[in-house]
Amino acid sequence: MERVSLDAYVLDALMPDLVGHDRRPSALIVFLLLWRRTDGGARAAGLSLRMIADGTGLSLRAVQLALALLKRRQLIEVKRRAPTAVPRFSLRCPWRRRYGS
Repeated sequence: MERVSLDAYVLDALMPDLVGHDRRPSALIVFLLLWRRTDGGARAAGLSLRMIADGTGLSLRAVQLALALLKRRQLIEVKRRAPTAVPRFSLRCPWRRRYGS
């Protein structure tokens, strides 16, 4: 069984903020999937909305709303080579600069 490391900030601050304050548990679920696929933000990952939906068990609409919130909160960066290309997601982890994680 492979282990995945998670910054304590994700559980201590980000989880209550996304789930409690923003009332979007789907955003945390999508963030965790992106965390896994990007090796904790070490690299970008190309994922379609369908791949994220299948990987999380969420609907496409829930994934779209979650990604919009994560992008608005500047927790992810999304790049596309063309309008119809599969997006590449990168995590932005500002707490690492602040707290030295």
